[in-house]
Amino acid sequence: MSNLATLPTRKDEAYRYSDLKVLKPVWADVAGNGETIIVPVGESQDRQIILTADEHVSVQQLEITLEEGATFHLHCLALGAEYGRIAVTVNVHEGAHFELGGAILGAGGQTLEIVTDVRHIAPNATSNQVVRSVLAGKATGSFLGKVYVARDAQKIDATQSVKAMLLDRTATANAKPELEIYADDVKCAHGATVGELDKQALFYMASRGMDPVTARKLMLQAFIADGFVSMTDDAKREDMETAALAALEALA
Repeated sequence: MSNLATLPTRKDEAYRYSDLKVLKPVWADVAGNGETIIVPVGESQDRQIILTADEHVSVQQLEITLEEGATFHLHCLALGAEYGRIAVTVNVHEGAHFELGGAILGAGGQTLEIVTDVRHIAPNATSNQVVRSVLAGKATGSFLGKVYVARDAQKIDATQSVKAMLLDRTATANAKPELEIYADDVKCAHGATVGELDKQALFYMASRGMDPVTARKLMLQAFIADGFVSMTDDAKREDMETAALAALEALA
């Protein structure tokens, strides 16, 4: 969690793609002002975060510690604010699991980002991060995700999957999954792609009588659904999907 007294610069990797001009007026309130969560041994918790248009600048910062055998599921939806940022630091102890599922939906001149630092500091733990972005207009969507594995943290299984869909060539997607591994018996992987809607798939759906607007919406819904498949609470998942679909209506 950042507790810097002064506004970061683009030399700070975690703020490389941020809108620092928008962030500057509220930095005094944002710096070091985060929530600390400790999940006790063997327990499980979940959290949902939705960044809406209620605030011009919306920043959510979490520092999470997972004690032995604990589990934490975090699901995020970044939309609405001109500048929105979700920053998460996670300390993962032995046998614990961290799950992140998220979506970034931006349009106009929005800057939206999810930044994670998952630190495996003990063996036999797992983490999984899935983020999907849909961006239109001149929006910028960024995912910066770091996975750190300590020297004695053997038998770690950590994955990151980051995909972005650009609806306009003027939109920008930044993806920076990062692995820093000091152990030698681990299973860690990451992947990042940026693309556009599949024109052949759109043509196929049109050939079956589906209008272009509906076809685009269905493809985008299926695309971002990956970020929420790990949610086990049907009511909470429905709330997240409803908010996401409303944003997609405007984008599509």
